[in-house]
Amino acid sequence: MNRCLLRFFLLFLLAATAGAAETKRPNLVIMLSDDHTLADSSVYGSTDVKTPNMQRLAAAGLTFDQAFVASPSCAPSRAALLTGLMPARNGAEPNHSRPRADLKKLPAYLQELGYEVVSFGKVSHYRHTQEYGFDHWAHDTYHDDVAIEEGIKWLRARRSGKPLCIFFGTNWPHVPWPKTGEGYEAADVVIPPNQVDTPKTREMRARYYAAIARMDNELGAVFDAAFEVLGQNTFFLHTADHGAQWPFAKWNCYDAGIRTPMIAVWPGRTAIGARTSAMVSWIDILPTLVEVGGGPAPTGLDGRSFAAVLRGDTQTHRDRIFATHSGDGRLNTYPIRALRTARWKYIRNLHPEFYFSTHVDLNPADTGYFPSWEQRAKTDPAAAALVKRYHERPAEELYDLQSDPLELNNLAADPAQAGRLAELRAEVTAWMKEAGDEGKLYAKPRLLTDPDRADPPSKK
Repeated sequence: MNRCLLRFFLLFLLAATAGAAETKRPNLVIMLSDDHTLADSSVYGSTDVKTPNMQRLAAAGLTFDQAFVASPSCAPSRAALLTGLMPARNGAEPNHSRPRADLKKLPAYLQELGYEVVSFGKVSHYRHTQEYGFDHWAHDTYHDDVAIEEGIKWLRARRSGKPLCIFFGTNWPHVPWPKTGEGYEAADVVIPPNQVDTPKTREMRARYYAAIARMDNELGAVFDAAFEVLGQNTFFLHTADHGAQWPFAKWNCYDAGIRTPMIAVWPGRTAIGARTSAMVSWIDILPTLVEVGGGPAPTGLDGRSFAAVLRGDTQTHRDRIFATHSGDGRLNTYPIRALRTARWKYIRNLHPEFYFSTHVDLNPADTGYFPSWEQRAKTDPAAAALVKRYHERPAEELYDLQSDPLELNNLAADPAQAGRLAELRAEVTAWMKEAGDEGKLYAKPRLLTDPDRADPPSKK
């Protein structure tokens, strides 16, 4: 009898242990890149840029073709991820701003589930990291390029039995770009139709591609270390905070600014080598991580978990994406609101009387190419049209992304689209009102009528 009881107890213990192993919370590893336009990777169709480690992830998991950030500049984009709230609701609207201190942040949700939550590199906006409640963080200063290597060292040395959520934030391909193309040649670069083809543009695109290659190498190192150290019970996500420092990308609500690469690998849960057209936003990442981590997806947020998309239970998530941009100090005071569907993009420039400017033209030392655009514009009408389009925006823009993916042909004045324009306009107005978005200005604007509008802040 005692033997039978002992045998029963051992079988029960084994079953309980197996059950516990099956329900053990997965480790969560998130790798963020900085200023990386979706089109500039081989995973998303580029023939110029080689991103073999992104391709490895795509082959192992699920690639999102319709992922978007909430805002196309660093601080508001990252604050939206870490709060699950749009910028007007979390308080971090312009670049370099912080979300409200009273808000519950992503680490707290996961800590309640028993996770240790760690950050290496640029995860929040530089030295804001300590305000988000991470258990440990390091190397979050500007281009602190040892961050990824040091994060991997920390991971390999870790001995805790807690489930882990670790963020890695590389500064690549954020400027300053490498001093050479590091194997990429200016002569081989294909210049997009919304950029001016000059020798300096080619040189800087080659250097930008070199920066992407550095990011991709770091991604591969993090991916390998994550599964080597943490095993197969690991969820891995790679994505970027917004587009790169090129006109019509960063600081803009065109797709080059807000559409972002996103690849998820979750062994046994995500399909291998699959793609999805489900529309997701960075505000959805917080509730998704909580649900993947075994908790109930939080309510009361703007974000909604897309864990069902990861599991393959559905191929849809959102039918509307909203995006906002408020500005970046005196270098860019230009509030924009946008609504994107699977086919259509509506953009509202809240102050079309403002002169659009950014680091690109007011601080050309960052990249060096824009003066060559201005010089070419003096004799080339096509270049002049692009420079004018960069600086001067209409009140409304409407694009058919099916036929015009680069958003070159504004249909807002097309009588055939008047009904659609009115419908999307009304949606944005209602959404702004619901979100408490007042379209605030956070710095003195530059007006189209200002004689010194093109001078950098240091000269004004």
